[in-house]
Amino acid sequence: MQPFETIYVDENVVACNGGVGALGHPRVYLNLSTEGKVECPYCSRLFVRGPAPQSQQQPQAPQTPPS
Repeated sequence: MQPFETIYVDENVVACNGGVGALGHPRVYLNLSTEGKVECPYCSRLFVRGPAPQSQQQPQAPQTPPS
């Protein structure tokens, strides 16, 4: 089964609360395994240590030259 959402992080420990405010789940702290990934037992978000693949990185706003 596909994970609900994949989140790329630079840390070894992450916190997950479901991400939808009051409708989320209790905050849990998860340790990334030696494989560098862990799935939240409540919402199935997958946390992966490392940079996001190019296809999933947020596009940066174009720089406007100073006037």
